Amino acid sequence: MPDLLVLYYSRHGAVRRMAEFISDGIERVPGAIARLRTVPKVSPVTTIAEPQVPPEGAPYCELKDLEECAGVALGSPTRYGNMAAPLKYFLDGTSSLWLKGTLSGKPACVFTSTASLHGGQETTLVSMMLPLLHHGMLIVGLPYTEAELLSTRSGGTPYGPSHLAGAAADQPVTESERALCVAQGRRLAEIAVRLAR
Repeated sequence: MPDLLVLYYSRHGAVRRMAEFISDGIERVPGAIARLRTVPKVSPVTTIAEPQVPPEGAPYCELKDLEECAGVALGSPTRYGNMAAPLKYFLDGTSSLWLKGTLSGKPACVFTSTASLHGGQETTLVSMMLPLLHHGMLIVGLPYTEAELLSTRSGGTPYGPSHLAGAAADQPVTESERALCVAQGRRLAEIAVRLAR
């Protein structure tokens, strides 16, 4: 079975941590492998370029990662109720895959982190779903059979896992948020395995 791509942008590390938990959930499913990838920052100065290989963390995503994957988990911090510009910029460059229908029929999920509890978690998750729907992907949410959705006092939505990082981005991922990330990764992988049969 091909890998499941966990693609994210993280500014302060919370979304990166969530991506690692989602990857853990994916790899709990027999035969499923998580491929962790990120995207570089977008610079307001066009003469500045990010290095080809990031100094730490996951490698930068390439179109071939999307071509080879069996599904996608997409994560971003919230920027005014929307996904962050670096992730949007990367997705805007996937039209060649859209023209070929490369991602059509593959499962996908989304996850986010915000500074405040009502900082646009759900609108950010929906904003990330839109390009995935245009690609013909099958959106996989979190069902309320996940008990943490009803008990969490921090992040967590049926649209996908979320995290409350705090204004200083210093709040660690809670146990409930971690459990929802793992559950989302497992659910994505289980559906991908079923679709591959």
